[in-house]
Amino acid sequence: MRLAIQEDMLPGATLLDRFHLARDLGFEGVELWGRDLTPRAPEIAAALARTGLVVSAVNHGRQGDLLAPDRAEREAALAELRQSIVNAVDLGAAGVIVVPHFGAPSLPDLTPYKSTAQLEFELLHNHLRTLSDYVYALGTSLYLEPVNPYETQFLTTLADAVRVRRRIKDHPHVLIAADLFHMALAEADLYGALREHAADIGYVHLADSNRRLPGQGLTDFAAASAALRQGGYAGWAALACGQPGHNQPAARQFGRELPAALALLRQTGWTAV
Repeated sequence: MRLAIQEDMLPGATLLDRFHLARDLGFEGVELWGRDLTPRAPEIAAALARTGLVVSAVNHGRQGDLLAPDRAEREAALAELRQSIVNAVDLGAAGVIVVPHFGAPSLPDLTPYKSTAQLEFELLHNHLRTLSDYVYALGTSLYLEPVNPYETQFLTTLADAVRVRRRIKDHPHVLIAADLFHMALAEADLYGALREHAADIGYVHLADSNRRLPGQGLTDFAAASAALRQGGYAGWAALACGQPGHNQPAARQFGRELPAALALLRQTGWTAV
């Protein structure tokens, strides 16, 4: 597996300083946030060239709502996602991470025709029928990320996301982003779920059970690594701790604590370095 880190966890006065630190710590990649990424692309490309890092993924974050009841809002969300996909291609990222919906359900309950959950799955399926062709044509991937039930009631477990993949015939460019923090809150058996669904996983987010750095909570990182390896996973594992997307105020503290966390990850099989 290859280690990456979300960009806002890195301290430094400039983007180049942060990328140099990531490289010096032993990371191979940096995960970027999709919001306002387009105007930053030239600076990022230059920093990548200077440091030898690559973009592990573009995280679409909390932009738009693919399952909004209003058509115009859905179309705007799709346009934002397509822009994140284009940016990922331009920067050489492996793919784009997307959470289809945050918060309580916004679609109606039309039982006996279809329940809210059924409508959500059908709407996402229809989006993916075209998005899967789009990412395939551009040579990148889309990673659906389940999040814990305190943040959404849609796609909370790996099994939920696998169900979506099965509907699109396991499209090789639409995979799952497995986040260990969210899994600790949503899965009955975190390690069993990783093992069972490893073939469907295209990206992994690393954070301890309390969303702090690995080694500062209750997650067994050796067991998680072993489960993924047994399932044949060999892709990116990116640190996604604290308050993803809003970590710059805590970046100096992360900088002090990262060496110990990385040592733990190396000891528990997350990298050969």
